[in-house]
Amino acid sequence: MENEEDRGPYDLSIIRPQMKIEDIRMRGKRVSPERLRAIRKGLLTLHTLETMAVNIYRFQITGKGSEHDCQLIAAMCNEMTHLQDFQVKLFEYGGSPSVFRCGYWIVGFGFGFFSRLGGKRWILKTGIWVEAKAVAHYEMLLRTIEWDEETRTVIEKNQADEKGHIRRWKGLLEELR
Repeated sequence: MENEEDRGPYDLSIIRPQMKIEDIRMRGKRVSPERLRAIRKGLLTLHTLETMAVNIYRFQITGKGSEHDCQLIAAMCNEMTHLQDFQVKLFEYGGSPSVFRCGYWIVGFGFGFFSRLGGKRWILKTGIWVEAKAVAHYEMLLRTIEWDEETRTVIEKNQADEKGHIRRWKGLLEELR
């Protein structure tokens, strides 16, 4: 059963929320340099972590055409949306992705590939562990950075998605017992 508190007002069955051209605008013009630096740093953190998350799911997919693969594909697609969300926000705030994000790509490959070798139980446990770390990271960034309302809403929606992934993986893990 879905916890209303975890998802807030968000429909977690929507993997890729609609975005319109008028949703894109340059931000940060009337923001203090300190606040702008904190926002960019937070967005950079979220972007690099989502790079890792996409690759974890990408390399957990077995290609066997199972229902579990469908769940992993949906999670990967959702994480790709988060990655795009934060890349867009980075550019809106005058920043850009880190040139060192390839390190997170490699870490994501490692977690994904090696958990796949361990089987479905390892895949699910890895997903739960990684998503729990992501939820905590989101919480810390939401608490410590003064976001504009639109960006805060995107971050809160993405955090709700991560909580949804945890519930899904825990449910599937329970079915294996």
